[in-house]
Amino acid sequence: MTSASDVGPPNRNLVRDAAGGVGAVVAALRKHWALVVALVVLCSGASLLISKSLAKGYDATALVELNASVIRPLGEKGEDLMPAATMWFDNQEYYETQYKIVTSQRVLAAVTRDLNLGADPEFLRVERLPSSGVTADDAAVVLRDRVRVEPVKNSRLFILHVEDRDPKRARRICSAIANTYIEQNLQIAVDGTSDAVIWLNGQIDHVRQDLEKNENSLYSFKQDNDLPSTSINEASNMLRVEMQELDTALTRTRTKRQELAAREAELSKVASDNPDQLPASELLASPYLQELRKQYQDAVKERSALIGEGKGENHPLVRRADEKMAPTRAALLSEVRNIQGAVQRDLAIVARQEAGEAGLFEATRKRAVDLNMKEIEYHRLDRARDQNEKLYALLLERMKQADMARMLKVNNIRLVDDPLEPSAPIRPRTTANVLIGLLIGLMTGAAFAWLREMLDSSIKTPDELEQRLGVTFLGLLPELGEDDGPGYGRKRRRRRGAHAATPSDGPIELVVHDRPLSGIAEAARSIRTNVMFMNPDRPHRTLLVTSAAPSEGKTTVACSIAIALAQGGQRVCIVDCDLRRPRLHRIFGRAGESGVTSVLVGEATLDEVAKATVVDNLWSIPAGPTPPNPADMLHSERFKNFIQQLSERFDRVVIDSPPIVAVTDSAIISTLVDGTVFVVRAFKTSKHVSAQGLRSLRDVDAPVVGAVLNAVNLNRAEYSYYQHYYYYKREGYRSVPANPSEEPADRAADASPPN
Repeated sequence: MTSASDVGPPNRNLVRDAAGGVGAVVAALRKHWALVVALVVLCSGASLLISKSLAKGYDATALVELNASVIRPLGEKGEDLMPAATMWFDNQEYYETQYKIVTSQRVLAAVTRDLNLGADPEFLRVERLPSSGVTADDAAVVLRDRVRVEPVKNSRLFILHVEDRDPKRARRICSAIANTYIEQNLQIAVDGTSDAVIWLNGQIDHVRQDLEKNENSLYSFKQDNDLPSTSINEASNMLRVEMQELDTALTRTRTKRQELAAREAELSKVASDNPDQLPASELLASPYLQELRKQYQDAVKERSALIGEGKGENHPLVRRADEKMAPTRAALLSEVRNIQGAVQRDLAIVARQEAGEAGLFEATRKRAVDLNMKEIEYHRLDRARDQNEKLYALLLERMKQADMARMLKVNNIRLVDDPLEPSAPIRPRTTANVLIGLLIGLMTGAAFAWLREMLDSSIKTPDELEQRLGVTFLGLLPELGEDDGPGYGRKRRRRRGAHAATPSDGPIELVVHDRPLSGIAEAARSIRTNVMFMNPDRPHRTLLVTSAAPSEGKTTVACSIAIALAQGGQRVCIVDCDLRRPRLHRIFGRAGESGVTSVLVGEATLDEVAKATVVDNLWSIPAGPTPPNPADMLHSERFKNFIQQLSERFDRVVIDSPPIVAVTDSAIISTLVDGTVFVVRAFKTSKHVSAQGLRSLRDVDAPVVGAVLNAVNLNRAEYSYYQHYYYYKREGYRSVPANPSEEPADRAADASPPN
């Protein structure tokens, strides 16, 4: 079941992983501190020596101002329709262009030519000039590497840097570059203005000729078409007014003619037998006609009255009335005819007037149409003249401005601060170089230390044993010191309170028995406790001790566990099942005796081969004669019975076996025992080999109790965290006498198993 403390938010896990990574780096640095210090000292010293051996370099600087806008001393104004962002990018492009021009071949070649730097071997940093000499372009290539432009942020300024070994020459070159650059920029502007003046003069002459041609063509057109001296628009307006007046008069005449025609038609309706029916308009217009009409009407009324009285046509009174009415009617008809004749004459006059006015209007209209056609040509000629006149005026104005600008010699680049002679060198930067070397050494040392840690795949600590191999940690056995036995372990200074082993001491594998209060004895008893309480209900009566590879100290671990179990009051038998390279017979002084193979072939019994040792409650059985087929012998039914008999006769049976990766003997034995103890030698056995050995055991379903970490050097950096926890395993837990010489000789410290 996972505890609550093991579960946390992702951020906490990330922090934990980061802390673990930092801790691993710090541990690697502490472990390989000597290498890191050596690399730091080496790199710092090399940086110091190199800095002292380098020639001094001096940096002369000049401050120059750039103005991207064109300076207009004459006050020309122009509308700028370009957006602000576009102007900013254009200015940046202008500045970057000028920075490149300062260090261009043209500027630097002019400087080297003026200062004759191609003949200066010290500037070229050569001992002798070549026979062919050095050209200005070649010297400019050398100079370019020593020139640097530094823009001043948020300004139109830049700093020109020139580096050289001679401070005076550095100042002289810096001043020459700045002045040459400014002069060339001014010369380019002057040359451009001069070219513009020449071009403008040519254009002005050409435009002047075109303008004269346009004026002559316009004059000839007026003369040929008999146009007035006034403008053609005024002539067109005059014709328009004349046409309007003629049209009005013609309309009035036509109206009058219609009136006369209507009057004539009305008069023609007057009958000779009844002249009384006259138009009212005629009567109103002629009083005489009214008088005649009245007389005629009176005569007609008189006759009608007589006829009404019954008088006949021949009555004298009727005849007298007829005679009186006849002259009146004749006079009235005569007056009507006079009026008709007058109207006819007026109508003829008006008709002729109408025809004349229509002819005048048509003639005026034709003149207007002709004038319109001439007006199009006239405007075309006038427009060409006007355009050439404006262009001529503009070119003339621009030429005057360009000529004045050429004489003013305005420059948009100026030298703000002249270069000064540098007082202190800028190279070599000894302090900075030493610090860089120190940093490089530190980084290189850390990288090498970390690389060594990454390449070192050996198991070192109990945590690595459990995390990388996934096996239970049973305990560790410290590394043996030089006082714990001849030829074993890593030599180190004897700690206070530790003695040299006496000549009477037994083999190194029996150190738990010889020095029961030593650190290795305490470690062995710790392993015994873990093994006994691993499964108290079903104790491991038969234990197999094996390792992945040779020289990992499995025999020493087996002896230490067996002695610790025997010291606990149990009957223990240690059996040497390494039938290929046995060792127990030398440890317990039983060389040449019968052993396991003798029992398996029937040459001896268990009672004959199992003998007591110098350790109380501990019996040993050597391997016996070496057989030709060890794996087949261990895989036999007799060996199985042999193990069964041992478990019945002894409380605990500890079996020493060969490495499991090298041969299959241990895998066979592991299937017949209650538990297997896997031995890993600290700082030597790689995790890959150990994992392969454990995989071989798990493949046969071997009951793996746990693993023992052997030959642990508790003074190494990896055990700084465990230093206090495992302190007793280094010295043991015992009283220390006031006089170290009084300590018993059998209490030596710091024991560890051999390879």
